[in-house]
Amino acid sequence: MTFTILTLFPEMFESPFGGSIIKRALDKETLTINLVNIRDFATDTHKTVDDKPFGGGAGMILKVDVCVAALESAGKGKRILLSPKGKKLTQQRIRDFAKEDHLILFCGHYEGVDTRVEEFMDEQISIGDYVLTGGELPAMVVVDAVSRLLPGVLGNPDSSNDESFSGDTVEYPQYTRPAGFRRLKVPDVLLSGNHAEIHAWRLSQRAKPPTS
Repeated sequence: MTFTILTLFPEMFESPFGGSIIKRALDKETLTINLVNIRDFATDTHKTVDDKPFGGGAGMILKVDVCVAALESAGKGKRILLSPKGKKLTQQRIRDFAKEDHLILFCGHYEGVDTRVEEFMDEQISIGDYVLTGGELPAMVVVDAVSRLLPGVLGNPDSSNDESFSGDTVEYPQYTRPAGFRRLKVPDVLLSGNHAEIHAWRLSQRAKPPTS
């Protein structure tokens, strides 16, 4: 799978993608991440990417001509605008995204993008009901969550099948050694060696995710 991320701040992605699972997947060429600087598509001498909104108002708006030029440079793929106006990101949407060959993630910034940019997008996605400085952090979330579902990314292929939100519940409680820590002990069933009972216990311990 290929991710193309359109951003004004490509340097923000160096550390998050430079370690752990994402780094290993990049090294194995299981996935590819292209970072495109939106500012490269500004045509004036000052490389201007934003302007004041028509009608007045606070903040600066990313210009439609610059945004669309950057977007079209990415080629064919599913175009996603990271925006607070978008649909809430869920594990089901992540599973849908993992079926794509190429995800193009556009990171808005400042006060937002010219509304006409939305006409060139396939979808808008929000990662929650709160305000962020830009779309860079949501883009990182999408890449991380989607990458976990791609074949060959996780060391154990069953890992993504048995974790939180793989169904409509969050993962069961997990423990490791030592079996006793102060007054906190591991449930006896997990020490029994009875795999049928362990499986039943784990199913019983799964819970619905909190709604707020």
